[in-house]
Amino acid sequence: MHMRKKKWARPELAACPWVVQAPEQARGRWQALFSREAPLHLELGCGKGVATAAMVAANPGVNYVAVDISPDVLGDARRNIDAACGGRVENALLTRANIEQLSGIFAPEDGVSRIYIRFCNPWPRRGHKKRRLTHPRQLIQYRALLPVGGEIWFKTDDEGLFRDSLIYFAVSGFEPVWTTEDLHASGFSPNYVSEHERRFVSQGIPIKAGIWRKTAAEIDEDFTRWELDEDRRDG
Repeated sequence: MHMRKKKWARPELAACPWVVQAPEQARGRWQALFSREAPLHLELGCGKGVATAAMVAANPGVNYVAVDISPDVLGDARRNIDAACGGRVENALLTRANIEQLSGIFAPEDGVSRIYIRFCNPWPRRGHKKRRLTHPRQLIQYRALLPVGGEIWFKTDDEGLFRDSLIYFAVSGFEPVWTTEDLHASGFSPNYVSEHERRFVSQGIPIKAGIWRKTAAEIDEDFTRWELDEDRRDG
């Protein structure tokens, strides 16, 4: 979906003290950018930050970094987080970055203990699946940042993406802690709801979700062979 350009977004982001303008320069020292040290959680593809804002406000004892590639949606995220925190944001940072290049922005010493992926592009077409944020090509990057026992929390409306992601996590050295094919019927709490989630639920689409934990297992990083095998399955 094309995002309408917002002329106010870039100036507001440039003037905001908790927006990191050059994330590659923060690699290895993200904790130092917060006023106090705390568990560090990373959100990949935060969108307009509706769920992010609720999460940040509800958990002042956690430091959050929210990433998106679009300055226009980050502008909305900045406003939503600022409003949720009453104009006093101390435990959140926003930054603009290409998630495919995450390893150039975060390092293991940053101490990321949890990663959130909510309603990412499902990229259903053959040959495009390697662009999914849960594809093994990406999960290997996340795995390098997380300690053993670190978690990935994932939500999607897309049945195909969820089904494939169950395999992706398994081959990338993550074990399921909890999964559901109907989040809102499961009673899981806390569930921070984004604008996408509200729309899907109103349309009667069940939300698929899960939590996966990094194991100490050795994994196969042969992406070429994996992608060829996936194309054959799709064919």
